[in-house]
Amino acid sequence: MKSILELNKVSKNLMDFSLQEISFTLNKGTIMGFVGPNGAGKSTTIRCIMDLIHIDSGSIKLFEIDTSKELKKLKQRIGFVYDQDVYFEDLSVKKNKNIISRFYEHWNDDIFHQYIHEFGVPLKKSVKHLSKGTKMKFALAIALSHHAELIIMDEPTTGLDPVFRKELLDILLKVIQDTDTSIFFSTHITTDLEQVADYITFILDGKIIFCSKTNELLEKYSLINGPKKLTELVKSANPISLKETELAFQAFFESKEINKFKLNTELTIQKPTLEEIIYYLVKQ
Repeated sequence: MKSILELNKVSKNLMDFSLQEISFTLNKGTIMGFVGPNGAGKSTTIRCIMDLIHIDSGSIKLFEIDTSKELKKLKQRIGFVYDQDVYFEDLSVKKNKNIISRFYEHWNDDIFHQYIHEFGVPLKKSVKHLSKGTKMKFALAIALSHHAELIIMDEPTTGLDPVFRKELLDILLKVIQDTDTSIFFSTHITTDLEQVADYITFILDGKIIFCSKTNELLEKYSLINGPKKLTELVKSANPISLKETELAFQAFFESKEINKFKLNTELTIQKPTLEEIIYYLVKQ
């Protein structure tokens, strides 16, 4: 499968933070959720990918080409959706489009208007009067209108209400189904990713903790819930993490370790959500 984005042992030392030999690969036609708590290194990684800050060591490839070569040309093939205002706030959507489109060699006005109509973005309204969700849709329309092969989204759902978030995720799924576009989706809201991401890459304190297929990750771990009196029994099996209350406990295990508990009727075994998996791994 063709690689769209590849980081190999990328390190970057900043004044109060460092990326430490991070590596992962995003393949063509897939969505990767890039997750971690605020301050984990997600935005720093994106800045390194786009060469907004120079890496100290390692290598970054876009479309199987090292970013140290022809970066300006490579950026023509990338679309950006940021969680901040990067447009001319006092100008209308249409005037912003007229300015931005000049920078892209393969801009397609027909595609832009198709998405603007589909997303319900008003052309004549100034950007500052758009809701946060509509700004995200406008940014996505811009990204899709110059035949971007990779869309990088930096915290796009932060501050959006659940209805807008669900709508945006549905749009991403449709984009993936209709095109060969790949999506790199950085967020700390893990609940957004279970339904759309093919892969999950988790970063913590500048280190990659895991990079896994979403379905395999959700199958890899299990939660065991039970009464307080059985805590020591479960502890003896060395859970990855354990949360206790006055009356009960919840233990986090790799699924391969739970067979010994399946016949105990006082214990309940369940599959954790992505949010629970990350919570317990961070806690560990």
